[in-house]
Amino acid sequence: MMFMTTTQREDTDTSVSISPDHRTFLVVVDQSTELRAALRYACRRATATGGHVALLHVSHPTEFEHWMFVGKRMRDEAREDAEEVLQRTASLVGRMTGRMPALFVREGEPTEQLLDLLSEEPNISVVVLAAGVGGDGPGPLVTALTGKHAARLRVPLTIVPGHLSDDEIDAMA
Repeated sequence: MMFMTTTQREDTDTSVSISPDHRTFLVVVDQSTELRAALRYACRRATATGGHVALLHVSHPTEFEHWMFVGKRMRDEAREDAEEVLQRTASLVGRMTGRMPALFVREGEPTEQLLDLLSEEPNISVVVLAAGVGGDGPGPLVTALTGKHAARLRVPLTIVPGHLSDDEIDAMA
């Protein structure tokens, strides 16, 4: 599977394109426990509406630039890790929806990269995030997109409570 890769806005090809004829539900893939809720909801909504799922993984830029080779190796390893996480997640999406998702890999600050992707991909219809399950609040991305960056969103933002069970999510979707 090929990835739509953007490292500081450098694009490459992807094997799954986003169609303007179907709703596309974008899920940000990270290591959070609430990812499961957002992913399940997006997959159920995509199936119910004949839509697609797209996945975005954002890696933080490497700070080790003293030796170019070491910095490049660290970026390469971060990209390999991101692709591995996306492959596992894409496989799960494929099993739930019967379709492989569009995949995007970016490097940078997650909120900015998400907003940049939305401006570059007009066929993304909805962003699906899950609220944090701990006592630390809804999570940094949810906080940013419902706060100071809310005016920059061009699509609806669906926030799924991260603590919901699969059955509860299925009933909502």
